[in-house]
Amino acid sequence: MTFQTSLRQDWLSNIRGDLLAGTVVALALIPEAIAFSIIAGVDPKVGLYASFCIAVVIAFAGGRPGMISAATGAMALVMVTLVKDHGLQYLLAATVLTGVLQILAGWLRLGELMRFVSRSVITGFVNALAILIFMAQLPELIGVSWVVYPMVAAGLAIIYVLPLFTKAVPSPLVCIVVLTVVAVVFKLDIRTVGDMGQLPDSLPMFLLPDVPLDLDTLRIVLPYSLTLAVVGLLESMMTASIVDDLTDTSSNKNRECMGQGVANIAAGFLGGMAGCAMIGQSVINVKSGGRGRLSALVAGVFLLILVVFLGRWVRQIPMAALVAVMVMVSIGTFSWESIRNLRKHPPSSSIVMLATVAVVVATHDLAKGVFVGVLLSGVFFANKVRRVLRIDSAMSADGAARSYSVVGQVFFASAGAFALGFDFKEVVRRVSIDVSHAHFWDITAVNALDMVVMKFRREGTEVEVLGLNEASATLVDRFAVHDKPDAVERLMGH
Repeated sequence: MTFQTSLRQDWLSNIRGDLLAGTVVALALIPEAIAFSIIAGVDPKVGLYASFCIAVVIAFAGGRPGMISAATGAMALVMVTLVKDHGLQYLLAATVLTGVLQILAGWLRLGELMRFVSRSVITGFVNALAILIFMAQLPELIGVSWVVYPMVAAGLAIIYVLPLFTKAVPSPLVCIVVLTVVAVVFKLDIRTVGDMGQLPDSLPMFLLPDVPLDLDTLRIVLPYSLTLAVVGLLESMMTASIVDDLTDTSSNKNRECMGQGVANIAAGFLGGMAGCAMIGQSVINVKSGGRGRLSALVAGVFLLILVVFLGRWVRQIPMAALVAVMVMVSIGTFSWESIRNLRKHPPSSSIVMLATVAVVVATHDLAKGVFVGVLLSGVFFANKVRRVLRIDSAMSADGAARSYSVVGQVFFASAGAFALGFDFKEVVRRVSIDVSHAHFWDITAVNALDMVVMKFRREGTEVEVLGLNEASATLVDRFAVHDKPDAVERLMGH
């Protein structure tokens, strides 16, 4: 793709939709950035500056057009102890180091690891995130004035009914504007964005983290930076896959890794906390018509304009309006089809999906949930492949030789079944083992082959292994001992 084609497709193909969607996202980013700053134990401007900086940088450097990145709750939770024990300056240093590690991950092409994440894990991740987004709105709905409920209901009505008549303007934007006007005109006593925390009144400035540049500082920030880098990339890669599905387009995962790194380095030098892709805001962007890089750029720039120059008006936006938008995101994010598929899909797929949901919701840690889901997927896959292994045998006409035929995959999970497929007590002069339809994957498989050959030889039987494919032969030649001198002693450890 030429530069001009890329420019037109990523930036100029959907100008109106990207401008409107970016405006909606900017409004929805404000309370979340403030809330995440509070979680991390820092001033609200740290989250707001981070959201502005990351959204703008990722618009240029990211690998997934239309995806929104900013300060996030998952990252904020990792920072709590660091801020509490060492302060803001060490958080800024950790943010810069996080970016460096993420660039390194992109350079090492770790984005390719997404191919090992099964569809069941992604579905579980999406469902868990939808539940967490809804749960995050509950504090704004419990123990509040009764006026909040009709306001939220009216907001949801606008969001879902307006598109039936016109899609010229994103319904979430109309919801925010209308409910703000109602709250101001009728002087409703309800919580507003201004109640979340003080908005900054100046532009961010470039600054170096005020920490000693020595090994002690590295020892303090490195563990946090590693965790932030992993959590950020994991959430970003999963969100990119979801946006890929929503827009029926592909993305460059390795470029996204590097883009996240560049964005976090910039955030650290501008006084912001580390961030990553946001599934909630990305869904808002896509559902509001955002598709290109322009939407992320508009979201970041407009966010800064809102909080610095239009803060007097932004403070009056009722939280009820933003709750309505986030409830819409929660409903739209949840894969309702996955509930119907619980009966249709294999039990192993359903277990992986439900386990991912359960762990994420219980721990509020996306990385742990995805790790458990990937681990279970691997276990179920290994068990499924293990059962495919088959060993057939036939006796020669003179009863002096038996030939075995092995079909399937021999690895750590099936090595035991491989060894049990042979009759070592049968008295024959010769045994041939045909493995032309099998593959040996690891050391455990090679060791199982060694044990089979040596057991036959101890019974005085001649053994011949036939048909090893090139990859299996390389592994066997390197690690097997049955064809080496003193094979029995080496195999038995004498």
